[in-house]
Amino acid sequence: MSDRTELWSAEALQNVVMEDRGIRLRAITADDRDGFLKVALDPEIWTYFVSVVRSESDLDAFIAQAINDTRAGSRIVFAVVDTSSGAIAGSMAFGNLAEKDRRIEIGWSWLGARYRGTGINRVAKRLLLEHAFEQLQCERVEFKTDVLNIRARRGLTGIGAFEEGVLRSFNYMPGGRRRDAVYYSILRSEWSGVRDGLLLGTP
Repeated sequence: MSDRTELWSAEALQNVVMEDRGIRLRAITADDRDGFLKVALDPEIWTYFVSVVRSESDLDAFIAQAINDTRAGSRIVFAVVDTSSGAIAGSMAFGNLAEKDRRIEIGWSWLGARYRGTGINRVAKRLLLEHAFEQLQCERVEFKTDVLNIRARRGLTGIGAFEEGVLRSFNYMPGGRRRDAVYYSILRSEWSGVRDGLLLGTP
């Protein structure tokens, strides 16, 4: 098994810890429940998500699914931790892992209200991109969001992702609406410039 294949294994990915500028990303655990409870029951977070956390039981299901997916290697879900306080700020994930094609998706991203607009998103996205391009040797990192999610779309453009287009009627949303999904990507050939921009823009 090649070194790169080892890095793509579920065991390796669930043990990844990334840290810089007061932010740590590491796999979600059951012990994170109380930390998530302080930030996750904010309806604004879930407006454009395909799942919704409205209650403690919803949060328990969210954490259980995140842990199961991470152990299986189908999606690697990270807690975003503010290292100055130890508080959980939110969550992000690697998904749609395609080792053969050296492609991965970064998404399932959200931050609690007090952490939005603080620069945490840029730091966390840079850490995930660094791992994807520099450790996993990805050729393509992709993102998708609801075409109606203007904040997320501006954020993706702001980190240097390229808007590719809209996949119409992509999936059902809670409440029955059919979502149009807009895709973004960063390619290996673009990564150096994107990284420099993220470093310059990081507080």
